[in-house]
Amino acid sequence: MTDLVIVDDNPIVRAALRGIIESDGGMRVLAEAANGREAIAAARRFQPTVTLLDHRMPIADGLSVIATISQYSSVLVLTSDSDAELIAGMLHQGARGYLVHGEFDPPELLRAVREVAGGRGWLSPIAASVAASMVRDQQARERVRHQQHLARRNYGLTDREEDVMRLLCEGLSNASIAHRLRLTEKTVKNHLNHVFAKLQVRSRTEAIVRWTSGD
Repeated sequence: MTDLVIVDDNPIVRAALRGIIESDGGMRVLAEAANGREAIAAARRFQPTVTLLDHRMPIADGLSVIATISQYSSVLVLTSDSDAELIAGMLHQGARGYLVHGEFDPPELLRAVREVAGGRGWLSPIAASVAASMVRDQQARERVRHQQHLARRNYGLTDREEDVMRLLCEGLSNASIAHRLRLTEKTVKNHLNHVFAKLQVRSRTEAIVRWTSGD
């Protein structure tokens, strides 16, 4: 039996979801919650297999409570919000599924619950697109870290020179780098001169390209 808690501030939506869930003989609704605080309490008390979680709610919204709820239950987000930043935040905080109201029918909801209950995931098309973008971004960050590792190995920068290069790649000026590292601007300039010599470049742009490419 798959146990669920339904979290939504709209009682009509909760009733509709309960009707769909209870139409499946292998699922049952243990409790309902109308806000984030009630959702956490229900998750702790019942530890359901799956929690259906809305985002826009009073007292505490879905994004602010999902990490806590995920400690007790797999979370399937059901919301009208399709904002990419929200989707990314929900997935990052532990959501196993994400469905947007109006873009799924009862059979898809039941299938999504079964998938999430089984430890898998289920994403609406827009959520799947955001998830794919997150993977690409993570892969890009990993490539940059790998390239920077190669640059450190190939050019023998000191720890402080690496700090300066990291901030340089973030677009900071010498003054901002000095402030961040608690150095004088003259010291930062000296570090950069040493970096340029080791990387065999003559400008900040060339240094950034060489550093991030790992060539």
